[in-house]
Order: sequence, then structure tokens, then C-alpha cells
Amino acid sequence: MKKKSLWIITALMTFALLGVFVMQMYYIRESYNLKSQLFEQNVNQALVAVVNKIQKQNVIHRINQKDNEFKQLEVSSIRSKTDSIVSFKVKFKENEIQRKLKQQQQILAYLNFQDSIINANYLQPQIISEEDYAILSNPNPNDNTLTYNINELRTKDGRVVSRQLSSSYVRKRPVIKLNNLPDSIIYLALSPTDLRPQFITLPSIDPDLKVRFKMEDAKAEHLYKVELERLYADTVNIFANGRNVMLLQDVAKEMANKDVPLKDRMPSQEVVDTLIKAELLSKNIDLDYNYWVTPSRNAGKVIYQNVSLPTGDVMPKNTFSKVIFGNDLLTKDPGMLYISFPSKNSLIFNNMFVTLVSSVGLLLVLISIFAYTIYAIIRQKKLSEMKTDFINNMTHEFKTPVATIMIASEALKDPDLTPDKARVNRLAGIIYDENVRLGSHIERVLNVAKLDNKELKLGRSPVAMNELISLVVDSISLQLQKKNAELVLVLDADPDVVIGDELHLSNMIYNLIDNANKYSPENPKITVKTKNLANGIGIEVQDEGIGMTKEQTKRIFDQFYRVPTGNLHDVKGFGLGLSYVNDIIKQMNGTIRVQSEKDKGTTFVIHLPIN
Repeated sequence: MKKKSLWIITALMTFALLGVFVMQMYYIRESYNLKSQLFEQNVNQALVAVVNKIQKQNVIHRINQKDNEFKQLEVSSIRSKTDSIVSFKVKFKENEIQRKLKQQQQILAYLNFQDSIINANYLQPQIISEEDYAILSNPNPNDNTLTYNINELRTKDGRVVSRQLSSSYVRKRPVIKLNNLPDSIIYLALSPTDLRPQFITLPSIDPDLKVRFKMEDAKAEHLYKVELERLYADTVNIFANGRNVMLLQDVAKEMANKDVPLKDRMPSQEVVDTLIKAELLSKNIDLDYNYWVTPSRNAGKVIYQNVSLPTGDVMPKNTFSKVIFGNDLLTKDPGMLYISFPSKNSLIFNNMFVTLVSSVGLLLVLISIFAYTIYAIIRQKKLSEMKTDFINNMTHEFKTPVATIMIASEALKDPDLTPDKARVNRLAGIIYDENVRLGSHIERVLNVAKLDNKELKLGRSPVAMNELISLVVDSISLQLQKKNAELVLVLDADPDVVIGDELHLSNMIYNLIDNANKYSPENPKITVKTKNLANGIGIEVQDEGIGMTKEQTKRIFDQFYRVPTGNLHDVKGFGLGLSYVNDIIKQMNGTIRVQSEKDKGTTFVIHLPIN
């Protein structure tokens, strides 16, 4: 992609992103204005409701005050009537007790009279209970356990002096209570003629007495109710007829009084604060607020407040006001109620939380997509340039051995060279070496491709790193000799065995030493160290070459990236060596980092775990 096209795309995307940002800001502002209007409307409605309730509280207070005064008059006026009612009830109770006592005396006289008659006409009469009567009156004679014995006392000539009857029936004599009499009283007595037992039943109360008692009780109850209703009627009618009219007239007279101070018409501060809080909560306004109640013509004279009124006539921001007694035309000072909300914006923004979060989230997503798109375009552009450079380098690297092989092959075709075996062998060796070189290049490219596709499987076997480094140094010694390089080995790791792939580990060491040799001027000085770490082995490859900048060290492990060498073109390669090294170390769960300064050299530090 051309640079001009990139700038055009970036400009268009920036313009679109700014447009979305402006639209979101406009939408948020309109939403804020709408929420503010709704908040002001709710506050004004709450103030109207508070003022209406204050006015009602004032009227109710006046009515209750006058009502209490009338009640006190009523209490003092009906106290005497109440005393007479109480004395009447006490007197009625006393009369009732005396009447009941006389009735019990009459019942007792009746029972004594009946008992004397039974005793005169029957032998050995005794009162039994209803339970005993049920047993003794059983029609089945086998179940009746009552038996009698007659004991007689006679003279010598056979004349009966006395006779006594005894039976096997022995039961407790029932107790007769006058205040809890049964319906009837049952006697068990002996007939004077044949001495046979028989039952005598008589009513507990004489029927005539019972009727008379009921009439006396009904007459007394009727007289009691009539007299009590008369006393109550006299008490209630003392003020019932004119009380309501008098009460309303007095209240109206006080309400029309212009000289009543505003504070006397207001409820208590606790009531005002409760009303304000309740009405605000009913409108879903849960905010800290400040309020003041002042005369309408003198805002500096505060009657009620929960905070100090600001100095001067300037009210704080977000202050609302309402006339308290504005509907009362006769009021000299209607009064003003002020209320302010220091944290009004916090409530509005809390209500807009979802809107703000969604808008900010959308903007962040768009900005992220925009940034990633630009980053991807620039990265792809750089990658395209590096791939182009890689293809040029690869073409050059492949062209040299191919040309050498072609020249050597043409020389072998010369019939004059056939007898010269030494020359033929030298040309064959050249073809073999160049073929190996070409195969090495191809193998390196294929290994990187396998690493990218996760197809390269590393071996897992014990590898002695000190010995492996020594072998790699031997294999690269000819290249080092060409530049008179000085290689120092400090192999202090003991033990030095790691579990890994020997081939790829040797390639890793080879690439690092080869890079140190290539990116150093004449007579390179290279140091390779190994040492034991807490959980692995450390390997350092240090040179005193051209070094790198911080920006270059961030990219050296990218594929196809090659450190620029200025106007020098003697450093060859594909830009795949360090990328290959980094991938191999990562697959072995190791780490690699680079320390470098421009024109002072580079050090690669590797950490490989033992297992």
C-alpha cells in the first residue's frame, strides 16, 4: 500500500471517529438537559406538596388548639354531671345487693318450710344429688344396690316401742348454695305406711316467687337505664348544639388575623424537615439538601435552617424556592421556603450511568478498532517490505551457489579435464559444498515455516551444553578465522545437562555466534559463557560489535527483520536467525533477552530449565 493511500485512509477513519465522538457528546448533553429538567420538575412538585401540607398543618393546629379549649370547658362543666352519674351507679348497686339479699332470704324461708313439711310426713328424708338420683332410679333392679334393714325395739308383751331403718346406701350429702341452686331438689325418704323408699322432688324456687323476682329485676333495670340515659343526655347536650359553629368561627377569626407572626403559623422544624425529606424521597430524590425558611420581605432573617444561609442575597447554585402561604390573601407575610442541592449533578450522572458507560464503551471500542487497524496496516506494510527484502536476499543467497554449481558442472563437461583427477575432485568438492550450503539455506527456511505452523517437534534427550558449544565452535572455526576473530569460552556450568533437542540447540548457538561474527568489525572479540542458575543453566553470547539501539532491540526477534548496517552490504542473511532462536527457546520453556549499546556491542542472555 502506498504511503499516500495510508494517509487518506487514516484521515477518513479519524474524521469518522470524530463524527461519532461529537454525536455521542451531543446525545449525552441532551440527555443531561432532559434529566435536569425532570429533576427541577420533581423538586418543584415536592415543594408544592410540602407547602400544601404546611398550610394544612397550620389549619389543623388552629382547630386542635380551639378544640382543646372547648374540651377543657366541657370537662369542667360536665364534671358535676359525671359525679352524679357515678353516685347513681353506686346507689343502684347497693339497692341491687339489698334486693338480691331479700330474695335469697325468701328462697331460704321457702326451702325451710318445704323441708319441715317433708320431715313431718316422711321417715328419714335426705337430700340427694342428681347423679345419685340417676343411679337409684335405674329401672333394672339388678343394678340397684340399695338394700334396707329394719331394727325394732319391742316390750315383753310384744308392743313396738321404736323402729329404725338402715340401708347399705351411704353417700355424701350434697351442699345446697343459694346463689347457685339447681332447678329442683330431690329427697330420698321412707313411706310412713310401708317403709318403702321413695323420691320426693320439689322446685328449688317457688314459681310464684320466681315470677315476682323477675318482675322486680326487670323493673329495677328499666328504671336504671332510663335514669342513666337522662343523665348522659344532659351531659352531652351541654355544648353539642353550638360547639362546631363556635369552633369554626373562632378559627376563622384567628386565620384572618394579619399580625400573627410567620413562626407561629409554621409547624416545628422537625416536622418541616420530615415533610421535605418524605416528599423528595417520593420523587426518587435521595440527595443531601440545605433548606431555609425566611420571611418573604426579609430573606436574611432565617426562621428555620439546617445550614447557615450564605451571606448576602445571592442564593447558592441549584436553589429552588416556593411561597409558603401564597394562597392566603389576608396573610401579612406569606413566607418563603428555599431548598438547594449541592450535589445535584451527582444524582443526574448516576441516572445517566448506563448511558455514559455505553457511550464511553462504544467510543473505546471504536478507538481500539481504529488504532488496531492503523497498527495492522503499518505492520503489514513493514512486513511486506521485509518480505521483499527477504526475497531479494534469498534470491542472492541461492543464486551464488547455483551459479557456482553451474560453472563447476560446465567445467566437468570439458573432455580435457577428465584425465586431471585432482582438478575433477576439486570441482566435485566445490559442487558438494555449494549444494550443502544451498540445502542449509532451504532447511533454515523450512524450519522457520514449521515453527510458524506448530509442526516442528523437538526431541527430548539429555544434552551437555558445554560439549555442544565446543562442537559448534569447532564447526564455525573457519568462518571465525577468515575475520581473525578471538573467541573466549568460559564454560563454568556444572552440571551442564539439559533436556532438549541437540540439533536445534546447536543451530541456536551457531546462529548467535555467527551473528556476533557478522555484525562485528575486523578482529571480532566474542565471549561465550555458561553458568548454573537456581533452576536452570544460563548461556551468554557477548560481542564488541556495532551494537543496536533500543528501538532495534525491540524488533530483532521479528521474522525478516535485519539490523541496518549503513552503507555496508557485506552482512548477508534472511532475517530469520534470531526469530528461529527465539521460537526454539520458547518451545523449551526458556527465555532470551538482549542487552546492547550502539557501537559498544551486544550480549544475548539465555535461560534454559534443567528439566
